[in-house]
Amino acid sequence: MSWLGLLLIILSLMGYNGSIRRLGVSPYLAWITSILVQILLDYVFAMLGLLHLGLRLVTLFGVLLLVIRLILGHYGKGALKFEGVHSFDFWMVSLGLVMAYELYHSPLVHYDNFSHWAVIVKFLTFTGRLPGAHDAIISFTSYPPATALWITQMVTWTGYSEGAMLVAQFGLIWAASYAVFNVLRDRTRGLTSFILCLTIAVSYVFNINIRLNNLLVDYVLPIITVAGLVGIYVYRKQPWHLSAHVAIFSASLLLVKNSAAFFVAVLAVYFLYELITNAQGHWYWKLFSISARFIVTLVAALAPFLWWERHVKTTFTESKHEISAQAYSHQLSGEGTSHIVKIGEKFIHQILSLNSLSTQGIILINVILFVAWFIIRHRNHQRNQLLGMLILLDFVFILYYGSLFGMYILSMPYAEAIVLDGFERYMSSTVILNLFIGAMVLVRALDRTFYEQDFSKRDLRAFKSIVTKNAYQLGTFLMIFFAIIMMYSEINGTKYTNIYNRGTLPIQLDKTSKPWTKLSHTKILIVDPHPGDVDSYYAGYLANYYYFTDKAVGQENFMESKSDFKKNVLRYQYVVIPEYHHTFTVMVRKVFHQHVRTGLYKVERDGLERKH
Repeated sequence: MSWLGLLLIILSLMGYNGSIRRLGVSPYLAWITSILVQILLDYVFAMLGLLHLGLRLVTLFGVLLLVIRLILGHYGKGALKFEGVHSFDFWMVSLGLVMAYELYHSPLVHYDNFSHWAVIVKFLTFTGRLPGAHDAIISFTSYPPATALWITQMVTWTGYSEGAMLVAQFGLIWAASYAVFNVLRDRTRGLTSFILCLTIAVSYVFNINIRLNNLLVDYVLPIITVAGLVGIYVYRKQPWHLSAHVAIFSASLLLVKNSAAFFVAVLAVYFLYELITNAQGHWYWKLFSISARFIVTLVAALAPFLWWERHVKTTFTESKHEISAQAYSHQLSGEGTSHIVKIGEKFIHQILSLNSLSTQGIILINVILFVAWFIIRHRNHQRNQLLGMLILLDFVFILYYGSLFGMYILSMPYAEAIVLDGFERYMSSTVILNLFIGAMVLVRALDRTFYEQDFSKRDLRAFKSIVTKNAYQLGTFLMIFFAIIMMYSEINGTKYTNIYNRGTLPIQLDKTSKPWTKLSHTKILIVDPHPGDVDSYYAGYLANYYYFTDKAVGQENFMESKSDFKKNVLRYQYVVIPEYHHTFTVMVRKVFHQHVRTGLYKVERDGLERKH
């Protein structure tokens, strides 16, 4: 990694952060807002065919903003209010750095990294443009490029590596996570602060199918939505900030993935609620102002995505997972009633299974919020919103179940839908979203139960009795302890998976040869002794990514005649053997009179020439 490039990225981010804070953005939302603003700027340059130039200009502009602010500061102007350093800041910085270090030394292994998410970053980095119709290496051409653009911006300056990509995405996730502390009524209280820290750590439990050492966006979607909801609450009495915030976060979500429409709808509903709640004036003025602000904000939020949809339709004749009513109609007509019923039965069985991680998460959220509501309402005799929020979150779960079932019957082949392919992964997103929402409402409700409500008077003596003081201190200690333990569990889990994955195909391939960075149509055969890797196209996708070609093919079965074997091998320009394959080795010895085990070989008419 280029440390100078990393420093430049950090300075640029600080420049954007300081500038948008001058515009009234909350310091806890400033980091994620800065990243999303840069993503949208990168997106405009990419759509105009100026990606490489844009990546540099956007970064350098941030550095320029920082320089200007420092100059103004020297003359006593442009100073920002210091928010202070709190206990959760130490938790975020220390454990965030440890997690980033571990991710930097992590390889990419998950299938979807090589079917799209890592491939698109590599494509953007080394071609400097969005894929076109002739770029067959990109399969999911309808997927928007938001996270890929941010990651590409970072690796452009730090140097391309899998570790740098993971750190870039983690930086986005961590910046969005920091926004949740904006909801605290009193940020000096350890109990409420570390409940949110623990929530961040626990959320990774429900992301266990993906983890942070992958470039998939199933965690990115809910955490950006959480930050978006925080901003709506913070800016609820600042209409211009509110509209700009919703437009930026909604536009960014829609450019992360097509399925982000559900999360944008959550933001839109809460946005409309706050507009109605905080509207002032006569009823006709309220009606006009609310309608106008809501429509204009949503149009601004949808504009980048509509631009992307137009780009997809004009660039590609057909695109995987494209949003199309015609495609959905065709899919639905192809699915018989019996198929839909079978999928529905499987879906309900999965929902009701206590072995389902998402179901466990839903139960956990319900139990915690209900118990907290009951204690606060009947022991402390205080009204609170926890029960109402619990009902609302369950309603969100039901809506998401409906949208997920619709995806299985409308967008997925029956063979994948009947096994509910990716169910826990998809459900984890809404569990994470509702977990954070519940935790944020909980900490505010808890704060209102504290004996001393005057923040300036809260000290070691500000307790109703020695019993409540001891209970508070014990609760705080437990939250700190479990927040640290759970986060270290995620860090150690990542470390363990890295060790466990040492024998996987990507690691073996990395030991066999160096990755290629020039896009080509080179025909490559990857010899894999594992049928599952070949049948699932994992080997082929991985080779396409690694050697940056759209002509890589995986093969396991070489039980064929010598003439057929020779014809087969001569069809390719290169053969890569990441792991010893007995049949292939024997056939090479018989046909070409050579002994091969592992390595990268160039195919010649009379045999294989070792290249690495």
